[in-house]
Amino acid sequence: MYQLERQLLNDFQRDLPLVKRPFAKIAKKLGVTEAEVLDTLRLLKAEGTISRVGPVFAPNRLGASTLAALAVPGNLLESIARMVSEYPEVNHNYEREHRYNLWFVVTAESPERLREVLDEIEERTGLPVLDLPLVQEYHIDLGFELSWS
Repeated sequence: MYQLERQLLNDFQRDLPLVKRPFAKIAKKLGVTEAEVLDTLRLLKAEGTISRVGPVFAPNRLGASTLAALAVPGNLLESIARMVSEYPEVNHNYEREHRYNLWFVVTAESPERLREVLDEIEERTGLPVLDLPLVQEYHIDLGFELSWS
């Protein structure tokens, strides 16, 4: 993997600059152009290396959010995970070793839109969605150091 890709993936997982042109500020720190940063992020997204670049807001401060899970047959896991990730309201999804093996976070502009997304996923997959709304808040830092081989 190229150095710029590595720096973007490792060094900018959190604390996106809160300025009008955050990618220009990142580019300046890295000694490249804003266009190079944006092109690299587009390439990483097209390759499937990243799914999105953007903020993750504290739960239920803006709109509504929930943790959800599906019990997906193993042979369908990859295709259903891809479909779930198509929703802009889905921050991320991940596989777990459990009957409910696909977990995802949904953040929507309103409780009504949140319900629509969950209902659509249920309808499209034919699987019941386990909806686990936040009861007690915990902060988990999702950034992590990447190792390169």
